[in-house]
Amino acid sequence: MTEKLKPAARVSGRRQDVWSIINEAAAASPKQPIVNMGQGFFGYNPPDFILNAAKEALNRVECNQYSPTKGRPRLKKAISEAYAPFWGRKLDPDTEITITTGANEGMLSAFMAFIEPGDEVIVFEPFFDQYISNIEMPGGKIVYVPMHPPKEGNVKTLSAAEWTIDFDELERAITPRTKMLVLNTPHNPVGKVFSRDELQKIADLCLKHQIIILSDEVYDRLYYVPFTRIATLSPEVEQITLTVGSAGKNFYATGWRVGWLMGPPHLIQYVSAAHTRICYSSVSPLQEACAIGFEQAPAHNFWEESIASMRHKMNLFNAVWDELGIPYSEPEGGYFVMVNLSAVQIPDSYPFPPHVAERPRDFKLAWFLIQELGVAAIPPSEFYTDTNAHIVEDYLRFAVCKPDEVLEDAKERLRGLKPFLKKD
Repeated sequence: MTEKLKPAARVSGRRQDVWSIINEAAAASPKQPIVNMGQGFFGYNPPDFILNAAKEALNRVECNQYSPTKGRPRLKKAISEAYAPFWGRKLDPDTEITITTGANEGMLSAFMAFIEPGDEVIVFEPFFDQYISNIEMPGGKIVYVPMHPPKEGNVKTLSAAEWTIDFDELERAITPRTKMLVLNTPHNPVGKVFSRDELQKIADLCLKHQIIILSDEVYDRLYYVPFTRIATLSPEVEQITLTVGSAGKNFYATGWRVGWLMGPPHLIQYVSAAHTRICYSSVSPLQEACAIGFEQAPAHNFWEESIASMRHKMNLFNAVWDELGIPYSEPEGGYFVMVNLSAVQIPDSYPFPPHVAERPRDFKLAWFLIQELGVAAIPPSEFYTDTNAHIVEDYLRFAVCKPDEVLEDAKERLRGLKPFLKKD
């Protein structure tokens, strides 16, 4: 390949990513079909009132053409009204909300809007892997601050709240170049909902150093403990906060790619400007369907039923770990569960391909479960730097947003771990 044909450094030279490794393992496994509890996509459709709204939107001429670049007015109004109970007021649909092509593109737009080459962005480990490339695209430098799992997480089931931040460590990570901090609550993959006290400490540091908070709250309708949105702590905190939302997570439709950012006009206007240059506007009929979803959700008791349904799935699936005596972090929100598999003994001579053998133990655990039991899960060390990957090398992340019969199948297969568990 000549110099002119070489790819840019931002997309070249990366090792094989976790998604391709797990998909490759699944395709090669003798245990077919695989029970996929790896990627966080739903195994069932949105409810009929939302699906019907999408179908009806396709019959309308204006819903098949470009939407305004900042989003369809009906959707922005619906979001304003849906979030008013949490904010204590209606957000201005024209100046405090912008619609994006999924939450991921919304976050990229935020980074593109505010990050210059050399600016620093604080990210907590474990992180959603898309954060990293999105920050690097405009030339940002990532500063990592690890979350610390419970010290007894390998021997007992504890709340995901026990994953903690060392706030002295966080403050030491701040420099004059720190421009932004990325927060994720409810957290993927940990399942932690940051407490009001934790959020206040983060907010105080960001106010002190004038750091923009980018709060990824895409699981904001799936929480099982009290949930505080950081922007609502005070008017001062709201002025430095961009809040990210996702119709895909809210309405069981991750393929729709409709997201939004909410925040003060002096921040949102620049996110909107970046979004315009990235993809101009977002898919029109599905914006309309999401608007109707928000409008009709209360009448269908949808939000309450979503929480109840996911809690049921969590309890249904996690019963197998209780049965096997394998500890996990009990989620406070979202639809992922982190399971500590330190008690699982992989045979010393087990054959791993080189690209798995060189990775941390959690990759080997994931490969082993796929090959031996036909259950796919995600190794969370992919969401840590190499320096801190050891923190989660005994954990795997399972997604429970699947039909009950799939969860039951997974449980039956996971009982096959019994012969590989360490004896006391």
